[in-house]
Amino acid sequence: MLSLALAVLAALGNGAASVLQRKANRDEPEGKATGLTLLWRLVHRPAWLGGIGVLVVAFLLQATALSTGAIAIVQPILVLELPFTLLLASMVFHSRLHAREWVAIVGMSAGLAGMLYALQPGGGDPHRASGVSWVIGITASLVVTAIFVVLGYRAEGLRRAAYLGLATGIGFGFIAALIASIGAAYGASGIAGVLRAPQTYLAIVLGPGFFFLLQKALQAGQLVASQPALTLANPVISVAFGIVVFGEYVRGGIWLVLAFFGAALIVVCTVMLARSPLLQGSQRAQP
Repeated sequence: MLSLALAVLAALGNGAASVLQRKANRDEPEGKATGLTLLWRLVHRPAWLGGIGVLVVAFLLQATALSTGAIAIVQPILVLELPFTLLLASMVFHSRLHAREWVAIVGMSAGLAGMLYALQPGGGDPHRASGVSWVIGITASLVVTAIFVVLGYRAEGLRRAAYLGLATGIGFGFIAALIASIGAAYGASGIAGVLRAPQTYLAIVLGPGFFFLLQKALQAGQLVASQPALTLANPVISVAFGIVVFGEYVRGGIWLVLAFFGAALIVVCTVMLARSPLLQGSQRAQP
């Protein structure tokens, strides 16, 4: 239960960080600033700094949850980031939620609860994952991420934001798998185990790159394009890692059918929330 509570708090933190960073990024026209210039301009915006602080707290909550629970349970809960983003955006941008948005929020929550109840993921041990499975998981994650990055930079507007959001979500899901492995290494051998784990150095090298990719996804277009893609891709990759690499299990048979309906409800509600005038108009609102 502790891991579930921590995951919910992490989703809340991610939603808050997304709104704060989008509030800062909305004033940066696409293509006008890149690389270190973009980061230098953003670091002078209080909203962006606040978003970074909240993001760090959310990351620590997520890392603690991953060290105490199965990744196939913890990461799907992060889809609640989108309803939290909408709720917080309604306060930051002084707008109100309509009936359709409330229905979508309740529906997404119900779909998530139903999917997790049907699958009941468990077991697995990141510390015992084989080297071959890690190579497969790492290679697949990086290749798919690279494909969406290329597609993003070849596209424009909302399509660019969606592709970069997908790439960022995949990257964050991959980083979550690395964090789960690092936590398992710490539990088995303490700091020495963390320092010996190659996943530690992969996270150090790749983490900042995915963070910068998040900034480009937010700058590329509206939350309506980047946020749903980012939110959905993250748990999909994490669950795949949990089952394929870590050896976690899920219930089969009729439970898979029920889980499918829960996942479908999440997708439908995500689309409903993505079309919310609040998210579409948040970038135009004045502080």
